[in-house]
Amino acid sequence: MVFECFGDKKKVVIAMAHIGALPGAPLYDADGGLDKLIEGVLADVEKLQAGGVDAIMFGNENDRPYVFKGSPASIAAMSAIVQAVKPSLKVPFGVNYLWDPVATVAIGAVSGASFVREIFTGLFASDMGLWEPNCAEAARLRHDLKRDDMKMLFNINAEFAHSLDQRPIELRAKSAVFSSIADAILVSGPITGQPADQSHLKKVAETVTDVPIFANTGVNVDNIRDIFSVASGVVIGTHFKVDGNTWNAVEQARVSRFMDVVNSIR
Repeated sequence: MVFECFGDKKKVVIAMAHIGALPGAPLYDADGGLDKLIEGVLADVEKLQAGGVDAIMFGNENDRPYVFKGSPASIAAMSAIVQAVKPSLKVPFGVNYLWDPVATVAIGAVSGASFVREIFTGLFASDMGLWEPNCAEAARLRHDLKRDDMKMLFNINAEFAHSLDQRPIELRAKSAVFSSIADAILVSGPITGQPADQSHLKKVAETVTDVPIFANTGVNVDNIRDIFSVASGVVIGTHFKVDGNTWNAVEQARVSRFMDVVNSIR
């Protein structure tokens, strides 16, 4: 079992529901406002659930350029969108506010999320500058909000960034579980939509045996068998989009085809 919220599934598929750019972001559509954002997310969620995914994670991937600290308006908007979509959900859900671990935990906790994902540990040189998340603050907020049941999924190697920690990735993962109480470890590729290094995924899975290991980027119908030979779960977004383009809407046929392969494996 990966987590209690997923029942007895031993291999789990978490699908991304990418929210359009939020208020304050350069790509935000002020004319469409929150109503248009909610409409888009609802359409994607309907297709993801019809395709048979195990869980959905809401993320603000469209808020480019990304920030390390979310604005009050942006955080409030994402909270409102998640709350508006909740009645349509038939599967567990999670939240990720890029790249703010405290905002992620806050939105997840108040919205009733089963899990959250972020870069919680490490030090990175990135497109956004020097990246130094505060895991202690995020974990303490989860506890203060009485949501210790909400799982924290640690993305251990950030996209758009290079770790300044010289330790091998498997040792960084093991340390994050020991010192920062990670509930799961996620291994990513260098950028959204690109696969994680399979050797990294394998080394992490062999070294960290007490929490689930997920592939976090670049998962597709062609590599899922290899990934599931090592990992307990995947987070998938780009492959489910029209033409495999991160910024497009979800295409249900792509979801169904992928889940057919997954169900033949597990």
